[in-house]
Amino acid sequence: MGFVKGEIIKSNSAGTFLCGDCVECAKALLPDFAGQADLIYLDPPFCTGVNFTFGAETAYTDRLPEGDYMRLMREILTLSRETLSDTGSIYVHIDYRMSAKMRLILDEVFGEENFRNEIIWAYKSGGTTKKYFPRKHDTIFFYSKTDNYYFNIENTGIPRGRMKRNNLKRNVDADGRVYFSIKSHGREYRYYEDEPVYPTDVWTDIEHLHQRDGERTGYPTQKPLALLERIISASSPEGGLVMDFFSGSGTTAHACANLGRRFIVCDNSPLALQSLKKRLPEGERDVCIMEYDNDDK
Repeated sequence: MGFVKGEIIKSNSAGTFLCGDCVECAKALLPDFAGQADLIYLDPPFCTGVNFTFGAETAYTDRLPEGDYMRLMREILTLSRETLSDTGSIYVHIDYRMSAKMRLILDEVFGEENFRNEIIWAYKSGGTTKKYFPRKHDTIFFYSKTDNYYFNIENTGIPRGRMKRNNLKRNVDADGRVYFSIKSHGREYRYYEDEPVYPTDVWTDIEHLHQRDGERTGYPTQKPLALLERIISASSPEGGLVMDFFSGSGTTAHACANLGRRFIVCDNSPLALQSLKKRLPEGERDVCIMEYDNDDK
C-alpha cells in the first residue's frame, strides 16, 4: 500500500484525512506538527487475529504477530508523544487482549508519572458465555505528556436528573429548585437536580452501538460518537488540534466537526475515507477529494 502525498480530504479547513500506513503518516506530519497536537486518540487493532470487512471488502487485517504488533504500537506511541504539545494528552483504546502490555509501553514512552486514568467503558451488548464472566468492557488509557496538561471535566457534566439516589431526600428550596439532601455529622449536604454530574473513571452511561443503531456506518468496530465527544470535550480546547492515526469509521473526525476542533486523521484503508465522507456535515461532503499514490507496482 502506498503513502498519500499531500492532503487527501479537507473539511472546510477544519480537518485533514491521510490515507497510508499509520507510522509513515505520523512521520510525515512531524516536520510541520511536532509539539502541536492538543489531543491524540488511538483505537488501534486489538490483536484479535481476524480480518474485518466493510460491505464485501476487507476494511483492515488484524493478524500481526504479537511481537510485531507491540513494536508497531511502541513506534506509533513514540511518534505520538513527539507530536503532542506540552499541555497535550493521549487516550489509547484497547481491550483485554493487550491492555496489560499496552500499559507497560505507555509507562515506558510517556512515563509512569504521566498516567492519569485507566478508564473502563462498560457496555451491555455482545454475546454471552458460561465458561467465564462475560467480557463487557474496553479499557481506555489516559496519559498526559507533562504534568501541565489541559483538562476540563466541566465540559463533560450532565444534569443530575430526577432519579433518587441512596437515602437522599428530595426537597424544593425557596427558589423552587429541586435538590436531594442528606445530613451527616450535623451538616446538610445538598445536590441540586439541575447541577451537572461528572463522570468517574467507569463509564456505564455510553452504550455500545447496536446493529440497528442509526449512527452505524457499517464500518467494523465503530465507536459511539458520545464516547469521543466526551474525551475530546475534556482534553482539548475549543479550536484545538486533535489527531487519530487509526481513523477507522471516522468517529474522531465526526466528533471534532461537531465540537469545533481541528483534526488530522489517518488510516491505511481507502474504505475508511468512504466511511468518513458520509459522516461529515452536509456542506463539507462535496469538497472531499482523494489523491492516493500507490507505490506497489
